Amino acid sequence: MPPQDSGHILDAAYRDGIAVHNGGGEVFLISGRFDFTGNHAAVLFDALPAIVNIPKASSQAEILRWSLDQLVAELHSPQPGGALLSTHLVHLMLVQVLRLFLASCGEIPKGWFLALTDRQISPAIGAIHAEPARHWTLEELARVAGVSRTVFAQRFKALVGSTAMDYLARWRMLMAADRLRAGNESVSSIAFSLGYESESAFSTAFKRIMSCSPTQYRRQVKGADERREPSALREPVAA
Repeated sequence: MPPQDSGHILDAAYRDGIAVHNGGGEVFLISGRFDFTGNHAAVLFDALPAIVNIPKASSQAEILRWSLDQLVAELHSPQPGGALLSTHLVHLMLVQVLRLFLASCGEIPKGWFLALTDRQISPAIGAIHAEPARHWTLEELARVAGVSRTVFAQRFKALVGSTAMDYLARWRMLMAADRLRAGNESVSSIAFSLGYESESAFSTAFKRIMSCSPTQYRRQVKGADERREPSALREPVAA
């Protein structure tokens, strides 16, 4: 069949929540998206493939089918609270897809996901996330993991792809980047709250990891945000 411009279909779906093409037919297409405002999502996306296929015979597929059926009903016959219910259904599907990826991918690439599957390294990463400003040492993190310092250092790098101290530094910079973008908090305030003893030490670490100074980063992202048109949060769309 010859291709057709989908612009009017997408406009109708965005405006009305659902669009019918050529009177409808046997194909019902559901699409959804997740918007992440912070830099932390990069830790997740770096460990994910571009596409995750869901085998029809898997238990996750049954849950996804049920969720899709409920979503179809909400899109066809909107009711009070439909937007909230649709959002939770999409969140449920996302979690099931991620679980299936972890359980069936065979060889998980190095990164955050692989580390979360390890009963020794996962608690250490959780400790870093819970207290990023703490002056962590390899000995302390190894104690959280319940292994020796040497074993911890080797295992962490093998699973995550970086040393524990590099991971800690990067996590701090991701948090700092979010705060630089979100408000007018001073660089020194962010530096001290993340465990740095001086603004210069923080700025040096930020530039090493983010390739620009904190002030330059704030100016760049705020300028980009001002040029970008405000985008509304989209609900699941059906066509």
